[in-house]
Amino acid sequence: MKKDELARVQTYLRKTFGAATLEVRAQPKKDDMAEVFIAGEFVAALYKEVEDGETSYQLQMAILDMDLEGV
Repeated sequence: MKKDELARVQTYLRKTFGAATLEVRAQPKKDDMAEVFIAGEFVAALYKEVEDGETSYQLQMAILDMDLEGV
């Protein structure tokens, strides 16, 4: 993904989740994927999909059972 595209998605996600420390970082070897971090911790993968001339972004977040302990 291009820098301007990453910045736009990052701004959207920060506003949507109310997370000022959220960062979208490019994957150097993949141009259709980025990683999402909050406060420096990896939280999700972001995939770009282009189909029939329309672009969408898929956010994939795994929540492990051990992450839920004590919640």
